[in-house]
This record gives sequence, C-alpha cells and structure tokens, in this order.
Amino acid sequence: MTAGDHGWRRLVAWPLGVLGVVLLGAALVLLPGMVVDHDLGGRPVTAQERLTAINNVRGTLLQTTAGIVVFLGALATWRQLRVSQATLRITQEGHLTGQFSRAVDQLGSDKQDVRIGGLLALRRLAEHSERDRDAVISTMAAFLRTHQPWSSTAEPDINKILPLETRAPDSQLALTCVGVLGRFERADPWLNLSLTDLRRADFDGLWLNRMNFDRASLESASLFAANLTRASLVSVNLRHASLRRAVLTEARCVLADCRGALLVESLLTGADFTRADLRKAQLRKARAGTAVFRDADLRDADLRGADLSAADLDGARLDGAVASDQTRWPAGFDVQAAGIVTGADPGPEPSPLLQPPALFQEAP
Repeated sequence: MTAGDHGWRRLVAWPLGVLGVVLLGAALVLLPGMVVDHDLGGRPVTAQERLTAINNVRGTLLQTTAGIVVFLGALATWRQLRVSQATLRITQEGHLTGQFSRAVDQLGSDKQDVRIGGLLALRRLAEHSERDRDAVISTMAAFLRTHQPWSSTAEPDINKILPLETRAPDSQLALTCVGVLGRFERADPWLNLSLTDLRRADFDGLWLNRMNFDRASLESASLFAANLTRASLVSVNLRHASLRRAVLTEARCVLADCRGALLVESLLTGADFTRADLRKAQLRKARAGTAVFRDADLRDADLRGADLSAADLDGARLDGAVASDQTRWPAGFDVQAAGIVTGADPGPEPSPLLQPPALFQEAP
C-alpha cells in the first residue's frame, strides 16, 4: 500500500468519524424521548416521571453502545493480533530459509572448520524447525555419501585406518547428527547411507532405525546400544564391529559380513541373517529368539547364553561354535550333530565402562 493510499484513507476517515459522533449524540438526545412517548401511548404523566423514563432509556442506550464499542475494539485487537502473528511467521520462515541456505553453502567449503560450522547450524535448525527437519537429515545423508564413498581400492588393513572422528571429523559429526535426529519421525522413513565408508565410526547410542547401509563398510565401528530397528544391512561389512546391546529388531542383514563382530547382549528379534558370515562372532546372551540364520556361517561363534529358542537355523553351519547350558535351542535341535562345542557359561558380562570401545581396538 502506497503513502497516497494512506493519505486518502485518513482524509475520508476524519469526516466519517465526526459524522458518526454527531449521529450518536443526536440519537442519545432525541431517541430516548421518542421511545418514551411511544411507550406511553399518550397517557398523562408528570414531567418528573417522563424525565426519569428518558434517563433510563438513555442509560440503556449508553450501556449498549459501550458494549458494542468494547466488542468492536476486541475484534479489531484480535484481527491485529492475527495479522501480527502471520507477519511474524512469514518473517521467521524467511529467516529459517536463509539459515538453511547459508548452512548448505558452508557444506561446500574446502575448509573443514567451515563445513563443521554448517553442520552444527543445520542440526540446530532441525531441532527447532520440524518443517525443515527432513530436509536437514537428507542433506546430511547426502553429505556422508559424497564425502565418505566406499571404494574397492580402499586400504584393506583396518589397523592402518584412523577413527572416523580423526580422519574426517566433519563426517563423524554429520553421522552423529543424523543418528541424534533419527529419534524423530520422518516423512520418508528410509534414509540412504549405502556404499559409504564408515570404518571405525562412532555410532554409540544413535537412532539408525530404517536406514539403508547396504554394501557400506562399518568395519571395526562402535555401535554400542545403537538402534538399528528395521535397518537394511544387506552385504554390509561389520567385521570386528562392536554391537553390544545394539537393537537389530527386524533388521535385514542378508549376506552381511559379521566375522568377529561383537553382538553380546544384542536384541536380534526378527533379524534376518540369511547367508551371513558370522564366523567367530560373539553372540553371548544375545536375544535372537525369532532371528533367521538360514544358510548362515556360524562356525567358531560364541553362542553361550544366547536365546535361539525360535530361531531359524536351517542350513546354518555351526561347526566349532561354543554353547553353554544356558543356551536355548529350537525344539528338537541336535547340538551334537551340528558340531557344537559345550563350554562353561561365562556368567555376567563386565560393565561396558570397563571395556575400551571398538574404535580404539586393533582388529585381530
């Protein structure tokens, strides 16, 4: 609206306001007498009685007018509040959009500290703006796929690989942000982190439910108490990874390489390890009651205290696997025929605080 429009409105409003006041005054002076005369219908009354009746009518009119004025004032205030709220919302959305654009621009910087600043800004934005959260999570996942792609020519000796937080702290931060924001519901539940190089990464306590790690390398990564519910881990490399107390409920681990993986006290209900390689894996006290190990290789695995009471072990190789009297098997399962060795139960597991994380352990 231009300044001329405002001037024209003021020019018209003043005469209308004056006219309204004049009409209201005239109504308060003349209308009460007319109402009283109409109600009396010509009956004789004293002047004092007539004056009292006129004053009563005038008081009623004043009260009614005051009520209307208060109502109109409240209505105008409400409308002004709505306009202010809409203006504030538009301003905030513009500010958040600007924040998002600046943070994304920082991710493309060739300076690591600038990229870290952009990631922190995106995380803060996602925690305060539900509308932008999915976009932030997808952006961080794309950052990981771009900066940590898996290559077949990568260094094969895991002991020569530095922890992710050392060799690529920005990628570790992006991974942590994705795992922290994973606790929120997403419009698109699946997040693509396939074919990424996340060796010796720190996933401890992160929410990784419904994330796609197909053909990614998580060798010697630390996933203590990580939530991998319904995650896709097809052909993933989890060699020597620490998944103690991790939740893999209904996770799809078909063809996964889990040699030497630590799955102690993990929850594997409904997980699918069909044709997975679990040689020398440690599944002590794992709850795998309904897990599928069809055609899986469990040779030399530690199964002491594991719950396999309803597990599918059809075609699984168990030669040299160690079990104890606390291991629970499916009904009718022949332990001796499977080549399983019976050993002493290890008892309670030590506190995780007393064990160094896999991040700092050399793989055997």
